[in-house]
Amino acid sequence: MTWAIAFAAVALAFVWVTGVNDGAALLGLSGRFPRSPMLPLAALLLVPLVVVPQFTVTVARTFTEGLTDLGDRRGALAFLLGVTVALAVVGGLSRRGLPTSLTLAIVGGIGGAGLGMGLDVSWRGIALVLLIGAAAPLVGLCAGYALGRASRRVPSFTRMSGALRAVHVLAYSAQCAAYAANDGQKMLAVVSVARHVVSTRKLGAVGPVQPTPLVLAAIAVVFCAGALSAVHRVGDRLGRGLVLARPLHVVSTEAAAAASVAASSIAGAPVSMTQSITAGVVGVAASEGTSRVRWQNVLGIGAAWVFTLPLAFAAGALGGLAMRTL
Repeated sequence: MTWAIAFAAVALAFVWVTGVNDGAALLGLSGRFPRSPMLPLAALLLVPLVVVPQFTVTVARTFTEGLTDLGDRRGALAFLLGVTVALAVVGGLSRRGLPTSLTLAIVGGIGGAGLGMGLDVSWRGIALVLLIGAAAPLVGLCAGYALGRASRRVPSFTRMSGALRAVHVLAYSAQCAAYAANDGQKMLAVVSVARHVVSTRKLGAVGPVQPTPLVLAAIAVVFCAGALSAVHRVGDRLGRGLVLARPLHVVSTEAAAAASVAASSIAGAPVSMTQSITAGVVGVAASEGTSRVRWQNVLGIGAAWVFTLPLAFAAGALGGLAMRTL
């Protein structure tokens, strides 16, 4: 019973924090488009989280199967440790104002926990995830630059405002769908493991990811609640730290982030949507000249890799060593 409560609590916290980190960034960016109310944007974000995982759970399975051997009898315990470490690292770094990524933290936390507990770690799988994860912001930056250049050549016309709003809705919807097919599936992985432990009331191997409409709806509601709780803070940060002067900038960034994250889904590798958004904004700004770029945001992407991943892996490994006797 104690472990079931622990897993349920960690899963709930993880989904909420993911909403605060990822969901608020998605809403905050789109909220920069003129006259974009939050509730309709949240509804457009919620729907793909319920629908998309019913067709593909490839990225969710990467978390439960592709990082370390969680089929061992200690698999669920290692997974719980990895997720807990990820939350602690992200919380600690965020309080100190250091750039971080929840996706990098959970990859490092699970891999480190598996190593510390003596499980078989898939170094090849982790390397592939990290390689694609590092490439995704670069793709977002290049796509943002190209779209930014193209948007400057769009001539003004009578119904441009309405057409641009329609493109904004399409680009934002594509971004939400890409998130649901990739980065957002880390929530499904965590909830699936917790659900299995709660239903069996015992620790053991991590079972298959089994999405159901009710579980997906619950994830989406908690996620969106977390996102709405932090969207104004994130929106202000986007306004101060990232140059988004025109509606076309917002649309270009949304399309660039959607493209980079969707491409990574083909390989089943989780990538950080927040980093892809930041890279897309930097690319759009660079299309108007390097002086428009807030270079601290570029450094922030690299700093997240420098701090988050090694720290989460090391903490997971130390925690795994301490829990080997359980």
